[in-house]
Amino acid sequence: MRDGIPLRHGTIDGRGLPPLLRAASPRSAAGLPEGGDPTDGRGFTADSRSGMAALMAAVSEVFLDRPAAGRLLAARLRGRDWHDPVVLGLARGGVPVAAQVAWELDATLDVLVSRKISLPGNPEFGVGAVTADGPPYYAEQTLDTFGIDARDLSQACAGEREEARRRVLRYQGDRAPTPLRGRDVLVVDDGLATGVTATAALRAVRRDEPRLLVFAAPTCASDAAATLSREADEVECLSLPADFVAVGQWYRDFPQTSDDEVVALLTAARE
Repeated sequence: MRDGIPLRHGTIDGRGLPPLLRAASPRSAAGLPEGGDPTDGRGFTADSRSGMAALMAAVSEVFLDRPAAGRLLAARLRGRDWHDPVVLGLARGGVPVAAQVAWELDATLDVLVSRKISLPGNPEFGVGAVTADGPPYYAEQTLDTFGIDARDLSQACAGEREEARRRVLRYQGDRAPTPLRGRDVLVVDDGLATGVTATAALRAVRRDEPRLLVFAAPTCASDAAATLSREADEVECLSLPADFVAVGQWYRDFPQTSDDEVVALLTAARE
């Protein structure tokens, strides 16, 4: 899907050019007319080749909660002609968002587990990520900045891989993973901060040879979205706030998603 295709919404073309990143207010994403409320933000389309500074106008939407954000994200995506779509929610917080998208697109819902490998001494800051299988991903520039060798993180990586495997078993049990080859796959999260877990997740999905690989989230840090365009065929973000610090700041209600909630959403989707 990367070579010789036209540049589309977030698609990397055959020359390796960065994607078209789009941000729009939830009102326009839901097909509603824009009002005069300053919190509506600005809907825009811009080619990232013209410069990320011009692209990243302040869009400061605060979503009610994950399901509400998922419905707005679905409104952005449902006008497309998807081919046998699969929606994969990044565990755990991405699954309530993904469930809404899958429902609206009449797509198969499943879960994807990617675990953050943290900066030593700072568990909130991710320098890499790993899935249940496959090699870990490390943000090499970040490692260089902090003077860290990836080999020094091998123990942390092993621990996070083990946790990823535990969660996969908890969520899927003895059910076979959803086949992805030749299908349009949308990896959905509740937001994009550093992008390390999303990168590891997308690389894992890419190995299964989907027809089209899309990453979608309600709110994204602009630099992370630009970087992620090297991994996904398309990157869809409802909001690209100029003052992005953390995903949770863009939600009014942002509780931790539990394993039980993930299992319940997956079970409901299969019924």
